[in-house]
Amino acid sequence: MVIDVTEHDFQTEVVDRSHKVPVVVDFWAEWCAPCRQLTPVLEKAAAAREGKVVLAKLDTDANPMISQAYGIQGIPAVKAFKDGNVVSEFVGAQPPPGVERFFDTLVPSAADALIEAGDEASLRKALELEPNRPDARLALARILHGRGETEQALELVDAIKGNFGAEGLAARIRLESDPETDPAIRDAFAALDAGDLEGGLDSLVEAIPSADGRAEDLRRAVVGVLDGLGVEHPVAREYRRRLASALY
Repeated sequence: MVIDVTEHDFQTEVVDRSHKVPVVVDFWAEWCAPCRQLTPVLEKAAAAREGKVVLAKLDTDANPMISQAYGIQGIPAVKAFKDGNVVSEFVGAQPPPGVERFFDTLVPSAADALIEAGDEASLRKALELEPNRPDARLALARILHGRGETEQALELVDAIKGNFGAEGLAARIRLESDPETDPAIRDAFAALDAGDLEGGLDSLVEAIPSADGRAEDLRRAVVGVLDGLGVEHPVAREYRRRLASALY
């Protein structure tokens, strides 16, 4: 949807509407040549997301109070509103790929929606659409690992680089697949699966100093669990400290 807005209806058509659907505002003027280049690109991007985003066009010359209120100093200027606030913006004409990326941050892709669903069929469909999505690969690998399809799970996460969760799951699979792994380590993973977070982490961290060639995989497995908890989780903070002590 593309609409023209003014100072009289900006609150209703942009700010209030953005609580229901993202609204992208194109601040433009008739004399502005870059504006005439950018507007069709914005309109095409909005049309491709019909029903999921609204494009609102505001003539800055005719609506100086709104332009001043939002600090418009150069045009074209584009601001995206969600829940009544500006959440993203850019100034100047942008190439179509840049505009598409801008809209993508506001409107979930088909793959995003499938990954949010989280079931196996949806995750596989998401990977058909975006084969290299690390979040889809990791989520599907966890499902496969949970039902014992470890080779397929490892294949999925081994292709992900720089992701603590993926590296942690790959390390766990290697440890569980190694017949020489101490049974206590397998018990620690079982404890984690059963919800005994601190008991499982205690056992894994305590095993590191005597783990010889398995210490790095143990470290990766622990880091993967802590990464999943998030930076601010109290258990994560405590076990980062314990992990550092065990390593150094």
